Amino acid sequence: MTSIQEKIIALKHKKNALILAHFYQTMDIQEIADHVGDSFELARRAQTATQPVIVLCGVRFMAESAKILNPTKTVLLPAADAGCAMADMITPEDVKRLRAEHPDAAVMCYVNSSAGVKAECDICCTSSSAVQIAKSLQEQRIIFVPDQNLGAYVASQVPEKEFIFFHGFCPIHHQVKPRDVMEAKNAHPEALVLVHPECTIDVLEMADFVGSTAAILDYVQNSPKNEFIIGTEMGIVERIKQTIPQKSVYLLSTKMVCYDMKKTRIEDVLKCLEQDIHEIDLPEAEMKGAYKSLERMVSVR
Repeated sequence: MTSIQEKIIALKHKKNALILAHFYQTMDIQEIADHVGDSFELARRAQTATQPVIVLCGVRFMAESAKILNPTKTVLLPAADAGCAMADMITPEDVKRLRAEHPDAAVMCYVNSSAGVKAECDICCTSSSAVQIAKSLQEQRIIFVPDQNLGAYVASQVPEKEFIFFHGFCPIHHQVKPRDVMEAKNAHPEALVLVHPECTIDVLEMADFVGSTAAILDYVQNSPKNEFIIGTEMGIVERIKQTIPQKSVYLLSTKMVCYDMKKTRIEDVLKCLEQDIHEIDLPEAEMKGAYKSLERMVSVR
């Protein structure tokens, strides 16, 4: 453990802070976190946190979700400019327009969105909970925003429902093409292909397994196979190499790097705790509206 990691841990205990980190964060940050997880796990951990301070090592929408679910806590985002390209593709006005065009449809919102967008939706979901949540809705028609790729995957798993999609996407996953899968399979013919549902349908159809970041980790851990091609952000490959070293994993494409996730450096975490900077503060109306959709999400079992 480095000296800066030791300083963070000491300061965390002194201030009674909870550090949450996403799987896409660098390993030095994951190592000092109290909990590492996907968006769904981080939301649940934030909601039940008893510590007065939550440091969310991820991107802005995750820190916003932590604040919305546990509004009395101080939530800090170490890298203030860590955003999400997908979240920036949709506005609350887009959701209002879709509602007006399809008044009989439920509005289901991927957690990769702003608090303002969540406030206009009926229920949120993460990639790990999206299929289950779609099945739980009473409405037969679902407006799914903002990720058209995750939405298409959910629709393929819930054929009894009709879906209306927005045109958003994750640039990191959307850029992966079938030829990238073929090249990876040719390079590693014995490896299984595991991909995130933010990839396009033609890529998903070539995979041996489709799942969230947490589901991909569980699959590698529990599979009798030993070689895997990983089709999501490179942080997952780094985590598997460190925590499941007996397995061989290969990144599907060298392009799979989320620069917003990588904006958070270990130095930012220390500075954030030392100076109590980059606190998340949201308008009251957004907080109340977004809470309803997020709380419904974490309540679905």
